[in-house]
Amino acid sequence: MIKVALTGNIASGKSSVQKIIEMSGFDVLDTDEVGHGLLSVKNSELMKAFGRENVLDTDGNFDRKKLGDLVFNSPEKLELLNSIIHPQVRKEIEGYFERQQDAPFVFVAIPLLFETGMEDLFNKIIIVYAEDELRLTRLIARNGYTIDYAKKRMLSQIPQEEKFALVDYIIDNNGTEEDLFNSTREVLEELFVEVTRE
Repeated sequence: MIKVALTGNIASGKSSVQKIIEMSGFDVLDTDEVGHGLLSVKNSELMKAFGRENVLDTDGNFDRKKLGDLVFNSPEKLELLNSIIHPQVRKEIEGYFERQQDAPFVFVAIPLLFETGMEDLFNKIIIVYAEDELRLTRLIARNGYTIDYAKKRMLSQIPQEEKFALVDYIIDNNGTEEDLFNSTREVLEELFVEVTRE
């Protein structure tokens, strides 16, 4: 089994590559979805750390915006949140590997791969790359962010260029959708060749 991480900084096009991989017949564990699922009233560790009154709305439902407002302006609270959620995400990834142990490849989409120190879980790493100006434009158009907020979100991650030496494949997403599709399929073919060599 080859365990493949799919990563990319915000607005690089990682989700588009994930869709191409899924269209090619592979399952992809999306850690964004895993993380959202962990932001729940059922997460007792989270409830205990932040207090129910700080993360629930008036109806008793988990309020992600309330939590976001709480941690966004406090590095200490953000670190606390990450110290709870990241180990839980890691456990979910390990469980996914166990369930997929007969598959030749397993793919995990994990934007904060290096920021969370989870690269040790994988045999191969793919990064999706787009130039910073293009990512900034996408963020503003897609999310409605102000320029300052979009830049702040981008700066919260390790710069793309610093990650290049740590990955096995770089998929360039500065061109057309067709270019991205072809580049992704080329990487999948290279991975297939690696499996057949083993």
